Amino acid sequence: MKLATFVLNGKQHVGALTERGLVPFAAGEANDVGDLLRLGADGVRLRAMPASGLPAVDPASVSFLPPILTPPKIICVGLNYADHTKESPYEQPGYPTLFLRVATSLIGNGAVLERPLCSDSLDFEGELAVVLGSGGRHIPKDRALDCVFGYSVFNDASVREYQFKSPQWTVGKNFDRTGAFGPYVVTADELPAGAKGLLLQTRLNGEVVQSANTDDMIYDVASLISIISEAITLQAGDVIVAGTPSGIGWAREPKLLMCHGDVVEVSIENIGRLINPIHDESASAAEASGAR
Repeated sequence: MKLATFVLNGKQHVGALTERGLVPFAAGEANDVGDLLRLGADGVRLRAMPASGLPAVDPASVSFLPPILTPPKIICVGLNYADHTKESPYEQPGYPTLFLRVATSLIGNGAVLERPLCSDSLDFEGELAVVLGSGGRHIPKDRALDCVFGYSVFNDASVREYQFKSPQWTVGKNFDRTGAFGPYVVTADELPAGAKGLLLQTRLNGEVVQSANTDDMIYDVASLISIISEAITLQAGDVIVAGTPSGIGWAREPKLLMCHGDVVEVSIENIGRLINPIHDESASAAEASGAR
């Protein structure tokens, strides 16, 4: 099943993609995919059936939101593809490189990915997103995939100048409107275990700039869940963004960075395509925001 959170005729819905189109669920306690997960397995089953009487709509007619608007945690993994580590200024670590994203950085499919006023160093990073349906502490690797509800597509767009201002990457990875997520969460039962063997590609203005297979990840999904849970209690609705392959714009010579008017697309086989236009942050909008 493919689940999405979207706006239709000014109203927010959660729904499923069917052969007829995108079908909103009946109004109730769930306003996004995260709400379904927080309701637990019974909630998912009860609400993950398209509501009778509600017509299917063309996905092109809706405005997609991030599938989960406010995940409890967004845990990102750096340096999880060996070829990407080689193009970076880092040695390959013997432990996953973990950092956090904040929900205020998220946007959905089709929304504007924003190049900030303060820097022109906006770069692309196509990644697999793992959506948890359950969690806990000290999760054994052989049971870790039981925690996975589904998978999605993520663009961990990075403001490189700010990422490298200090040893901590937090600021460069959390500018508003730089974390594209969606459009769908595909339930785990529709994909190979651990989302292995899937082609991941990023395109900038139609040109392939990243291409890899999820088999190339140094730490696979089960390993990441188990390792992270040694320290952090994982929860339903958490998102693990599993790392980007080589080909980033910052590592090229000359650098290939995203500019106003560009279009970036991340696709993962059997999961979907995440497409976002790039716009410069508006100076007037920034001034208005600062005046609040």
